[in-house]
Amino acid sequence: MKNLRLLILLMLVGMTNAFSQTTKRDLLSFEAFEAKLKAAGKDAQILDARLPEEYAQNHLEKAISFNVKDKSDFDRQSAKLEKDKPTFIYSIGNGRSGMLARDLRNAGFRDVTEIPGGLSKWIGLGRPVVSTTGKGLSLDEYQASLQSDKLVLVDFGSRYCPGCKRLDPTIDSIKTEQASTVKVIKIEAYENKSLVKELGVIGLPTLILYRNKQIVWEKKGATSKAEIEAVLKGQTL
Repeated sequence: MKNLRLLILLMLVGMTNAFSQTTKRDLLSFEAFEAKLKAAGKDAQILDARLPEEYAQNHLEKAISFNVKDKSDFDRQSAKLEKDKPTFIYSIGNGRSGMLARDLRNAGFRDVTEIPGGLSKWIGLGRPVVSTTGKGLSLDEYQASLQSDKLVLVDFGSRYCPGCKRLDPTIDSIKTEQASTVKVIKIEAYENKSLVKELGVIGLPTLILYRNKQIVWEKKGATSKAEIEAVLKGQTL
């Protein structure tokens, strides 16, 4: 019986490993992506996998809005494209772009490439976008907002970013529970593109903690409340 259970366990592990290997995505480096996009020239099909309202705010030049959330519209939208031409896809990070890339490959598209790091990294590295949002806060205005006797926790995010939405309740609770020692500032990244470029914010969400206007901690991506509280406690001892 023990041997049978061990055999079943080994089979399950093997199946899990095989699944992870088949679903793993190998993204190009950002430099390799830019070179490939440039080489594609006029043949490049650039797809924005976000919501239409996100596309209206900021998008790459010549990009087509391809709402990945609208599954019923996939056939109509993909029929406008050429399966033999190089196709480049982006979203905020690589969540929705990964979904669209998979669906296009399954539909017979031969050359599908995601922007590594998505639009967050593209803007954070200062690459150009077509925008209707303006530049937002200047670096001087941002630095002025950091003036405080308290610690200052800055949350760079987007109302369209799933990871940012999951982090919001944590940041809101810290703002309330630690109001006496921590000042919390939220920055909508895509409405402050120049600032994001100046600070080198290349992923959302990004948290930056300041003491006396100096960075003492920075974290990109998912962060637990316990981790943030531990960092804050370490700075207040």
